[in-house]
Amino acid sequence: MDPSMSVNSVTICVEGMTCSSCVWTIEQHIGKLNGVHHIKVSLEEKNAAIIYDPKLHTPQTLQEAIDDMGFDAVLHNPKPLPVLTETVFLTVAASLVPPWDHIQSTLLKTKGVTDIKISPQQRTAVVTIIPSVVNADQIIELVPDLSLDTGTLEKKSGTCEDYNMAQAGEVMLKMKVEGMTCHSCTSTIEGKIGKLQGVQRIKVSLDNQEATIIYQPHLITVEEIKKQIEAVGFPAFIKKQPKYLKLGAIDIERLKNTPVKSSEGSHQRSPSYTNNSTVIFNIDGMHCKSCVSNIESALSTLQYVSSIVVSLENRSAIVKYNASLVTPETLRKAIEDISPGQYRVTSTSEIESTSNSPSSSSLQKSPLNIVSQPLTQEVVINIDGMTCNSCVQSIEGVISKKPGVKSIRISLANGKGTVEYDPLLTSPETLKEAIEDLGFDASLSDTNEPLVVIAHSPSEMPLLTSANEFHTKMMTPVHDKEETKTSSKCYIQVTGMTCASCVANIERNLRREEGIYSVLVALMAGKAEVRYNPAVIQPPMIAELIRELGFGATLMENTDEGDGVLELVVRGMTCASCVHKIESTLTKHRGIFYCSVALATNKAHIKYDPEIIGPRDIIHIIESLGFEASLVKKDRSASHLDHKREIRQWRRAFLVSLFFCIPVMGLMIYMMVIDHHLATLHHNQNMSQEEMINIHSSMFLERQILPGLSIMNLLSFLLCIPVQFFGGWHFYIQAYKALKHKTANMDVLIVLATTIAFAYSLVILLVAMYERAKVNPVTFFDTPPMLFVFIALGRWLEHVAKGKTSEALAKLISLQATEATIVTLDSDNILLSEEQVDVELVQRGDIIKVVPGGKFPVDGRVIEGHSMVDESLITGEAMPVAKKSGSTVIAGSINQNGSLLICATHVGADTTLSQIVKLVEEAQTSKAPIQQFADKLSGYFVPFIVIVSVATLLVWIIIGFVNFEIVETYFPGYNRSISRTETIIRFAFQASITVLCIACPCSLGLATPTAVMVGTGVGAQNGILIKGGEPLEMAHKVKVVVFDKTGTITHGTPVVNQVKVLVESNRISRNKILAIVGTAESNSEHPLGAAITKYCKQGLNAQHYKVLIGNREWMIRNGLVINNDVDGSMTEHERKGRTAVLVAVDDELCGLIAIADTVKPEAELAVHILKSMGLEVVLMTGDNSKTARSIASQVGITKVFAEVLPSHKVAKVKQLQEEGKRVAMVGDGINDSPALAMANVGIAIGTGTDVAIEAADVVLIRNDLLDVVASIDLSRKTVKRIRINFVFALIYNLIGIPIAAGVFMPIGLVLQPWMGSAAMAASSVSVVLSSLFLKLYRKPTYENYELHARSQMGQKSPSEISVHVGIDDTSRNSPKLGLLDRIVNYSRASINSLLSDKRSLNSVGTSEPDKHSLLVGDCREDDDSAL
Repeated sequence: MDPSMSVNSVTICVEGMTCSSCVWTIEQHIGKLNGVHHIKVSLEEKNAAIIYDPKLHTPQTLQEAIDDMGFDAVLHNPKPLPVLTETVFLTVAASLVPPWDHIQSTLLKTKGVTDIKISPQQRTAVVTIIPSVVNADQIIELVPDLSLDTGTLEKKSGTCEDYNMAQAGEVMLKMKVEGMTCHSCTSTIEGKIGKLQGVQRIKVSLDNQEATIIYQPHLITVEEIKKQIEAVGFPAFIKKQPKYLKLGAIDIERLKNTPVKSSEGSHQRSPSYTNNSTVIFNIDGMHCKSCVSNIESALSTLQYVSSIVVSLENRSAIVKYNASLVTPETLRKAIEDISPGQYRVTSTSEIESTSNSPSSSSLQKSPLNIVSQPLTQEVVINIDGMTCNSCVQSIEGVISKKPGVKSIRISLANGKGTVEYDPLLTSPETLKEAIEDLGFDASLSDTNEPLVVIAHSPSEMPLLTSANEFHTKMMTPVHDKEETKTSSKCYIQVTGMTCASCVANIERNLRREEGIYSVLVALMAGKAEVRYNPAVIQPPMIAELIRELGFGATLMENTDEGDGVLELVVRGMTCASCVHKIESTLTKHRGIFYCSVALATNKAHIKYDPEIIGPRDIIHIIESLGFEASLVKKDRSASHLDHKREIRQWRRAFLVSLFFCIPVMGLMIYMMVIDHHLATLHHNQNMSQEEMINIHSSMFLERQILPGLSIMNLLSFLLCIPVQFFGGWHFYIQAYKALKHKTANMDVLIVLATTIAFAYSLVILLVAMYERAKVNPVTFFDTPPMLFVFIALGRWLEHVAKGKTSEALAKLISLQATEATIVTLDSDNILLSEEQVDVELVQRGDIIKVVPGGKFPVDGRVIEGHSMVDESLITGEAMPVAKKSGSTVIAGSINQNGSLLICATHVGADTTLSQIVKLVEEAQTSKAPIQQFADKLSGYFVPFIVIVSVATLLVWIIIGFVNFEIVETYFPGYNRSISRTETIIRFAFQASITVLCIACPCSLGLATPTAVMVGTGVGAQNGILIKGGEPLEMAHKVKVVVFDKTGTITHGTPVVNQVKVLVESNRISRNKILAIVGTAESNSEHPLGAAITKYCKQGLNAQHYKVLIGNREWMIRNGLVINNDVDGSMTEHERKGRTAVLVAVDDELCGLIAIADTVKPEAELAVHILKSMGLEVVLMTGDNSKTARSIASQVGITKVFAEVLPSHKVAKVKQLQEEGKRVAMVGDGINDSPALAMANVGIAIGTGTDVAIEAADVVLIRNDLLDVVASIDLSRKTVKRIRINFVFALIYNLIGIPIAAGVFMPIGLVLQPWMGSAAMAASSVSVVLSSLFLKLYRKPTYENYELHARSQMGQKSPSEISVHVGIDDTSRNSPKLGLLDRIVNYSRASINSLLSDKRSLNSVGTSEPDKHSLLVGDCREDDDSAL
């Protein structure tokens, strides 16, 4: 027996495949190699699964073979997996004499056949095959002389039992194995013995020091197996004599203990009845298609399995099996035992059970059926001596591996462990002893009555009708097991939520529904995560329930979003055994779906369910194995939006071009001056052409170094080369890409003009040198440098402006806390321990302590403590918000004065701050730049000029051959020594090149950047920073201006508006009241207290007063009576959006202080002027509707959106954009930054936050709203100037091109090439001068504006103002309600709103609801009860 006759499989990652052709090439090439049985290459997963003969190949040689084909092959797991083989017995009919050699060679060449043993005497062949590659039927097709041997087996014995045994052909052997110390020993034995031919399965138990082996005695003997185990270094003894397996089952323990007789009897009794059932298993731990084929091939070899379909995507297997021969539990264990033993299998449901036997027999058998079903009992064990979670994990880890244990849950707080187990395999006493062996004290709970649970789904219950009472008794004590076993999770996108009360409304209503276990709604992400029982309710029904509450709900297809992904650095691994140890330990834990550890990079990639397990638990598990694990540090910056590379590239291009361009321009100007001088001489003194040529050639620059090569041309050529090929390199690349996509942009025109000018100049220079010409040819070497300089400068400045945007994200990301203090509490909420952890390690459900001044690391709910929290980050409102138990807090907001304990609800990418970062990122990356008018124009311009140029060439060639005199007359420097044909061609070429040169898009290219440069410069001088050309161009198209309230329209800090004295001045003077109040509030951290202190600057002499400061409720609670006048004036202030505070000194009410965030003095004027410019003005704020209405009426805005979240500001801007309006957003806070980034033009107030300033397109340095008007005005002026520039550029082109083409030659208007260059330069200069006119722009002053506007201005009455709460008050209507329901709801809402208004006016309630979870509520003035 050859022990090395085994087959292995390995999965190699292959990079560099681009299409199916690559896949086919690899499969063909590697598949042809000797010893490769099968190869499957996946383009999607970028890997190749190869089944090979380990005698001929190793994983490394296969990797090299793929590498040699030009692909990158990476071996993540160099440890190959053994592949299951199967033996087929074939016989030959007695009449034939088969050609044995031919049969052997044919079969050995077949892919999937690993070995063949032939016995000519017995006329049989034993063929070893890989069932996943080839099957017995295919082998018989290859060799028609052979047939499957079933008769020989049948002859052995007549009894049915023996027939069963022989048919299975498998024997079970138990051996005692000594000397094993760890799991590495067990895997070594399993790996070695599992590879032997004839060994079907092996399971080695470290605890029992034994090995259970299933083998085929006709292929391998017991002695052989024993020898092989000893060869590895472990002494082995046969424990039980080998016995044939009745059912070929893997579940040895179960078969040993199950009363076989009865089932055997029933089996014999009903051979004619089949009982086919289908079961679905969830399988975790599959990594690739190789795992799928491994499971399919292993299970399809079992007699009682009729079919199996394994899905890698759904991580499931659907198995059809004979229910009278095997139970689902046996099948489950069979899958778990498949090598490499990494699969974790759970049964979800049995979907059909079709029994053809008569009902009477099924009733007779039902008691037996129940006994042989896998029962589950539950026991509670008291455990003493546990000190921390590590103890819990070590007990759970060891006990969960014991045979028969289904699940174990240990509570550290209660010192109890609940174990679900199979009573046929283990008992409570055994489990208790196992826990004691670990060093803990364990005792069985007195109240323990074993709870029994049937592990099958309800679809099988009809079979149990006769044992009805038994069934009822068993099914009652199920508890919440149902939840953990059958719950599923879905994600629903929810729209229309405006604040925390919407979240609470959805969560509260859904939790009431049957079949829903838990609901978690994220307001900013607009997402609900629902855990439900799929047997009771389905996701579409859940979405419908949300819709009925009046919100929009759509089911999210991508459910993987809820899976946590963790990247860890693992230190201390030395070999593949360590990798296997970590992977196998992690995948055994509940909640971990996938784990891959790379030894080379020391990295682990883990996917897990954040509801079951978290990153900290995973790190603890790895550390408990003796390795060090830490998070892969994420880059907290936004470097991916940086334009540094482009800025560097364009600056370099500009400087290179400029360096060479200056001398070229000098030469060109010099030559233009000289030519002009000669022309005047020619005109005045009537010089002949020859004299002119002589004077010309005697000039220094025109002197010839070689015949035909002047100093001028040589210098121009040398200076042009570096610019053409280094300065213009990027243009060549971009032009190539544009042409490849069949488009023509500015780059194409630049490349075309410069290349043709350069190539033509070079060619005529070489021709002149060849002909040893006396007259120097006219070249165009000055064109490329000038063009590249202007273009490169424009691009460089554009990228500098763009680069500024990325800083906004870096600022936002820096707001996130980097560490969190996690605390452990006991059952009485007493603090046991606290530890600092990285914020990425915070898990949902953690208790976090936040000290005064600390940032909240994650979103959560307060469970203990009181404090004020600065949430200006999210709501943009200056007032801090009171937080108490049950309030919601937001990551990144700052805790002010009290210590809080919070329970984490949203962590990582789900926090509100992460969502804001994501919004800004999306807005910045998705906003398509407006295609410059010049680019659009050059799209048509380029082809047009090329056509005109080619037409000029052809027309002049034709004219030349038809009428040569014209050419002779007009060709400058015509030399009679040159042939006529050459003269015509050269003349035509010169005309067409002149067209290309004069039409060079230099002036077009300058039209925009020069105006933008001057415009932005003028803006900066006037305190308006404009980031680049795009916002400058866009601002003139704006139709709607959206203002934020706090800090934009108002000052953003509360100040005292009015102090009303309620007692006579002889009792207590106004100044004394202010002094008393100021002293009382001097230590207050409350913003209203600070506002009062600032107002009352006076101090007091040493005297004692009893001072009460607060709202109505606080005064009433302290026994003071508030009369109607005082109450009326308070109500009046509240209506105007102010906070009214009462003051009592020595139990006497003596003052009323009104505090509010005041409107900026110029706000009303700015709004009026914007309206007079024809713009729509909207106010959008996170503050309550009452305050918003008051502020709007003061500044004259009629459309208001109140209580709006940052994401809704973005949505509102988008909504306005979708209506076809261009939107300008004016804001100052972090909460405005996503909307600033999304708007067509974002305008930030200079006193605002850094993040808002970075996200905006325009920054107003002065805190002056009139600058908003000025920025739009400047934009209009600049765009007007750009249009004038285009007119200059186009007119010059439209006139210049026909002249260059020679259209006006008959009337004597000829354009020499140097004139083309001069005209080009003139057009560029005219464009630049036109842009410089913008320098004369002056910003209108406040007085100018006021003079025009004062007569027409006036405050709006509240009835003229429309206030919408949230993004839109119409979206909340339920789509399902009928007319009557709507009327009832409307009236109910009206009554409620009346009641709530009344309450807010009279403030009689004793406890205010917590409205501050995410937004400042309507009744903010009542939260000052104890300043």
